[in-house]
Order: sequence, then structure tokens, then C-alpha cells
Amino acid sequence: MDDPVIDPTDPWHRTAQTFPHLSEEMIARVRAYGSEEHYVEDRVLFARGDRAIDFFLVLDGRVRITFDDIRGGQEQLYTYESGQFTGEQNLFNTKKILLTGIADAGTRVLRIANADFRAFLTGEPDISEIIMRAFILRRVGFIKHGRGGVFLLGRPENRDFMRLQTFLTRNGYPVEQAAIGDDPAADEMTARFGLGVEDLPAVIGADGLLLRNPTYHELADCLGIAEPPEADIVYDVAIAGAGPAGLAAAVYAASEGLRTIVFEPLAPGGQAGTSSKIENYLGFPTGISGQALSGRAHIQAQKFGARIVVSRAVVSADCSTHPYLLTLEDGKTIRTKTIVVATGARYRRLNVPGYERFEGQGVHYAATAMEARICQNQEVVIVGGGNAAGQAAIYLSRMARHVHMLLRRDIAVTMSDYLVQRINSSPRITVHTECEILALLGGDALEDIHWRDRRTGKATCLSASHLFVMIGAEPNTAWLNGCLDLDHNGFVMTGFAGADNLATVPYATSRPGIFAVGDVRAGSIKRVASAVGEGSVVVHSIHQFLQQAG
Repeated sequence: MDDPVIDPTDPWHRTAQTFPHLSEEMIARVRAYGSEEHYVEDRVLFARGDRAIDFFLVLDGRVRITFDDIRGGQEQLYTYESGQFTGEQNLFNTKKILLTGIADAGTRVLRIANADFRAFLTGEPDISEIIMRAFILRRVGFIKHGRGGVFLLGRPENRDFMRLQTFLTRNGYPVEQAAIGDDPAADEMTARFGLGVEDLPAVIGADGLLLRNPTYHELADCLGIAEPPEADIVYDVAIAGAGPAGLAAAVYAASEGLRTIVFEPLAPGGQAGTSSKIENYLGFPTGISGQALSGRAHIQAQKFGARIVVSRAVVSADCSTHPYLLTLEDGKTIRTKTIVVATGARYRRLNVPGYERFEGQGVHYAATAMEARICQNQEVVIVGGGNAAGQAAIYLSRMARHVHMLLRRDIAVTMSDYLVQRINSSPRITVHTECEILALLGGDALEDIHWRDRRTGKATCLSASHLFVMIGAEPNTAWLNGCLDLDHNGFVMTGFAGADNLATVPYATSRPGIFAVGDVRAGSIKRVASAVGEGSVVVHSIHQFLQQAG
């Protein structure tokens, strides 16, 4: 019998990093931050749904990590033994935890209270590195195996099914797909819960949770993904948007002791979070996916104490008073001494009749693993000539039968050379220049795409169910309500006087104490690296303003 193939990308097979053992010398240092406990009988240390749990280092005995299987019963995921520690990235926030930890009778542990956990990491940087890596890998393992999360029940090609799956995946929440008609478990659950077609897609949890086609708000609140703002707090800095610029600002602001909060309507990462692979980002010679990069930045910001509120967009700003007042889409308000506008831009749409009907039913704005799966062995069309379109074409060509790129001009004008070379050398990618979409046809979902060569007038009709639209974006600035000066395209103008009212500051807006970074800023370079740079540098100006304001 052949040995089973080990997946090198599976964190659960990288035991030395995912489930490491601390040395005796390290354990001796950990003792200074916690207290020793001994359990005569089995003891539940934490349970699914708890928030702000403690950190446990096993000295003797065993801690079992379990979860309730939606199909019934309790399943043991793995165990921690002497020298190993519990926890994953929810230890950095107040979100609901996913798993239950049970110490066997006779077990001894070192317990560090949640309130002391960050001080421990700060004081022991070498141990902190081991813990941070393990926490990230454990969550990646949960997502890869769909363990400890929820079932998403419905039809994978449905727009709401994809909407919910995208939200859960991009927020790092484990989800198992259950496709009606293809999966016996899906049909069994449909019957068990008495669900009809009008109830799908549905989110089902082992704790009795049942949500019928929920909104992001409902889903985030019920699963504990949302981390609401603290009450009666005046923040030093509020960051609207958790793309690369917003996350960079959060990391640097929080690490420098500023009380920091970030608001994001969907998930950390912004548009960059949907990129299949970023290959020209400094320090990652083999490339990194947008989701992986944003996921690391997300936990890094939380490590320093930034509070990141997902599923809640800022809908209005009151700049007539200071501290400034921000209103969220759920009606709650927060006060803040400074604001960083990092809301980026929303995807541009094609001006084609009936276009909206196929959004989520064949029209996509990102090429991630989820979209690639449903495009397997199919013809796909990409509209756009920027780097995002090029990255998508290369990524999708691995699984799609063929990729057609439609552009208004030559790709060499708008795309990085390394992408142009790969596209031109790929037999599975065809570039059509000087072309425009004429029509999208289909019933409940996209079926045919019509386009025309503007030079020859030749029309082409391709049977294709997937169209990726990557033609740029428009700024998300409507919520500013006239607070700031915008350019003629709606981007935030910057370069105004700083706190001293003398020298200009690159990211200062027309309102003191409000700054703009990333894609939303007029004149910005639409690149991940530049957005990160702007987000990190703006914190210096925030400090100057806060010192001047007293």
C-alpha cells in the first residue's frame, strides 16, 4: 500500500510550528506572567462561544480541544501535552471562540489572564514569535478543514451563497459547504430543519444556530465575528477602512500607544484582500495572496491592541465638533480625536444592459480560490488591463479551460512587465485588444458574452458563465458629507497645512486632524506597497496633531 500523500500546505501537518513545545527555559520565563493551577477532576478551561479567554501552558497532563459536530456528537480535534499551549488568534480580541478546551484530571497548567496576555508577549519577544506563528497556522488549519465553524447550505452558484461564503472566508471563519442535490449531508439537513428553497442559503451551527440568508450584520453578530466599539470611549484615532492603508495605520498607531479603532463593512484587506497572488510586494519573493497578507496585518494590529470592527461601515461624519463624531450603519456613534480616511474605492461596473442581473450570478470582481473552483474547465472572460486583471488571468488559467482578456488598448501600457510576459507565453490565455462588451445574456445566470472588436467591427459571441470585471474603481467618499475637499472625481484632496499651520503634510486634508491614505486619496499610486507606506507614515502626523491639540 502506498503511503498517504502529505499536503505541505496543511498547517496541521507542520506540527513543529503549529503545535510547538516550549523549552524548559522558556517555561521558566512564562511563570512570571501567570499562576500555576492543578485540576483533580476534568475541567473545562474554555467553551465555544466564550470571549476574552485566558492562555494556558500545559505543564503536566493533557488538554483536549473539541468541537460539536453539526451532524451530531462531539469530535476531538487535537490535544496539548506538556510544553504546549492553548489558543489561537481570537486571544487577541473579544470575538467568540470556536472550540472547547478540557483539561484531564491530574493536569497542571500555567494560566495567564487575558488582560495580561499582551504584556507577556511584549516582554518575551522570542516566545511571542512562536505563539504568533502557531496562532496564525491554527486558524489557517481551521479554515482549510472547515472545522469548528458552520455549515453553509445551498447552491454554490447562487449569488447569496457566494456572498456569505466570501464574507466568512475573508473574515477567517471556518465554513463547510453543503451543496443541495450533490451532498447527502445537505439534503439530510434540509429535511431535518424543514428548509425550503426560499430559505436558502442557510447558515447552520452545532449550537442550534439557523440563519436563513442572513445579512452581514446578522451573520457577524450571531457568530461573534463582530467586535463592537467600547462604550463611552473617546478614541485617539478612528480609521475608516481596513485595506492595506488602514491596516498599516492601525498597526503603527496601536503599537505607539494610541487608542485605535478600525471600521470595515466586509472584511480586512479591502480590494487587495481579493488578489489571488501579489508577486511584487517587497519581502515576498515567491508572492503572497491578498488574503494571507491582510490576515497577517489584521492579527498584527490586534496584537498591539487595535479594535477592528467588521460588518460596520461608517455612514456619516460630523466635523462640526471636536472630538469628531462618526455614525455607523447600525446607528451607533463613536467619538474620536483624529480620523484616517482609508475607505478606498468600490469596483467600477460595465455600462451594459441587464448587467446588475448577473452580479453574483456570473459577474465577479475578484479571482480567489472560491471563484477558481467554480470556473474549473470552463471558458472565462476578464475585462481590464491592470495588474489585478493580469494576476487574475494567470491564476484562473490554472483551472479554467481558457481565459479571454478584453482590453481597450495594449496590456504593456497598463500592466507590469512580468505579468505581460507570462500572459503572452501562456497557451491558455488569449488577449483581445480594442474590444468592448456588447451584451450579457442568460436566464437565472450568465450564459453568453458578446463583444466587438472596435477596429474591425467583428462581433464575437462566447458561451461563458463567468465574467471578471477589473476596470478600476471609484472612491468611497459619500459618507464624508461635505467635511473635506474632494477633487472632481470624488477623491480626497490632501497636502494641506499640518498641526503647526506652516508646513504642508502629504496626508493632511482640508480639516485639521483628519487624514487620508491609500486609494481614496487624490493622486495616490494605486499599489499595495504605497498604500502600506502611506498608512504607516501618517501616524507621525497624527501624533503631531494630538500634541498640538493637547
